[in-house]
Amino acid sequence: MKLHATTVLCVRHRGKVAIGSDGQVTLGDTVMKQGARKVRRLYQDRILAGIAGSAADGFALFTRFEARLEEFHGNLERAAVELAKDWRSDRALRRLEAMLLVASDARTFLLSGTGDLIEPDDGVVAIGSGGQAALAAARALVRRTEMSARDIIEEALRIAAGIDIYTNENITIEEL
Repeated sequence: MKLHATTVLCVRHRGKVAIGSDGQVTLGDTVMKQGARKVRRLYQDRILAGIAGSAADGFALFTRFEARLEEFHGNLERAAVELAKDWRSDRALRRLEAMLLVASDARTFLLSGTGDLIEPDDGVVAIGSGGQAALAAARALVRRTEMSARDIIEEALRIAAGIDIYTNENITIEEL
């Protein structure tokens, strides 16, 4: 799923995990908002989540995922698996145009409407239109610097913002 709608990046590095995103909201080829928050803390601030895609669809995913976290008492893996199943089988959910990154202190997952549930091998994963640029920058920084997870995300998102027209430099980062 190719989304022309933001960049969200998750980095697990040096005992910390962080998710960050830019703040740009576009409607077609028009920038409608510069400072949207697409990253949230969920379930007693123990889970991080970030969305890329349609704003309304993203908020629907946050709500569904948070309900699953409550149902499974904060078990990230179980909540992610159940949301992926719902997303693939529920007619209304299948139409959502968004992707979701979620992370706890121990695990990270990418969820998509095609039923994807992916845990990255190296602790670095990105979604959205600037995702490939942010992912490449973050992987290089993880391998070649002593930067923190938070600093890697900030730098990688700035690099992506210089490449992708749907990504800006109004960055929000949450860290565990």
